[in-house]
Amino acid sequence: MIRVLLAEDQAMVRGALTALLNLEADIEVVGTAADGESAWRELQRLRPDLLVTDIEMPGLTGLELAQRIHRHAWPTRVVIVTTFARAGYLRRALDAGVSGYLLKDAPADQLAAALRKVHAGGRAIDPQLALEAWNEADPLNDRERQVLRLAGEGLSAGDIARQLSLSQGTVRNYLSEAIGKLGVSNRIEAYRLARQRGLL
Repeated sequence: MIRVLLAEDQAMVRGALTALLNLEADIEVVGTAADGESAWRELQRLRPDLLVTDIEMPGLTGLELAQRIHRHAWPTRVVIVTTFARAGYLRRALDAGVSGYLLKDAPADQLAAALRKVHAGGRAIDPQLALEAWNEADPLNDRERQVLRLAGEGLSAGDIARQLSLSQGTVRNYLSEAIGKLGVSNRIEAYRLARQRGLL
């Protein structure tokens, strides 16, 4: 039996995915979580074989959750099921040690087959996205991404500096680098474009 923990912030989607997966004879959803921090707690309590998670969730995103699992060398394998068909997200997911990346509009039997493949030690990646990720480079480094995300959330350079324990000058340099690398004229455009490309 493949034991699955499902992390999804939309109750209706969470319920539908749970019901679909529980129809499979060899898959059991042993727990669900509506946000990343709850998922992390449930993961430690239930010790599932697989974590199926969305990317965007309150508190801790699916990518941050995958990074934490990877950092702690936790044996649970991670499969992301999302609406974000963006190469940037996939590349970051793979860097975080994710074993599967599927889109929510994929057929239900495809999800079950992907979970079996990942449980057996393989990888299950949406083929079209994999091709796009291979061809598209990520211009931002982790610190530029972090600073740009906070700027896009409306924080001032001073607020970002305090939150990340950096000087305001360093924060401005990171923002300037991100703006230049993305070929736009200000931080708002940089944030919008980075979001659009799945770089944040």
